[in-house]
Amino acid sequence: MCTETFLRLPEEKRRRFLDAAWAEFAGARFSDVSINQIVRRAGIPRGSFYQYFSGKDDLFAYLLEEVRNHVKEEYRRVLKANGGDIFQAQLDCFDRMTAQESALDPVMERCVRFIRNNQGVDIQKFLPTRPGQRLLDGIWDLADFSGLRASAPEYGRVVFCLLMAALGSACMDAMLCPEDRALHREELAAKLEIIKYGSLKIPGNP
Repeated sequence: MCTETFLRLPEEKRRRFLDAAWAEFAGARFSDVSINQIVRRAGIPRGSFYQYFSGKDDLFAYLLEEVRNHVKEEYRRVLKANGGDIFQAQLDCFDRMTAQESALDPVMERCVRFIRNNQGVDIQKFLPTRPGQRLLDGIWDLADFSGLRASAPEYGRVVFCLLMAALGSACMDAMLCPEDRALHREELAAKLEIIKYGSLKIPGNP
């Protein structure tokens, strides 16, 4: 990730650098992202880049961490507004994350642009842990798991990771094909129903 030198930068200079990095990553394919362009946009010497990050993979991992922290805060707000309902929160979060671009906040707008320019790039390889695990670490106190079949924390964690996988897949599809957003929302709702109630018949019932 970033160096201590980067963390010690004044907020304005650090933000200017990150904005320059996002402008480059959101406007080109990952393979075409240029460190020269980033430093030019940021108005710093090329050598300064390597005092902050080891390379563009390292920088991109840092930017993804920014997105994940932003999504975590958004999810906390959605979950709190839904009284801890982890199922309804998925639909509401989908609505926020896949809104029309004019309604998106700057962080998500940049993320959407990157995704559309980089179909096929495996973002997971830049993340140290699964998104569902890290996200749950920040919202466990707000989530209501009381209605689940088992009360063990690990059971709730597994259910939550399934929910996040469904949400992540639906959001990615909707970002890539916004014209099919309604269809992807319906598919997400169907997946949530299956996770909530199961897919097997109860023995003895017709």
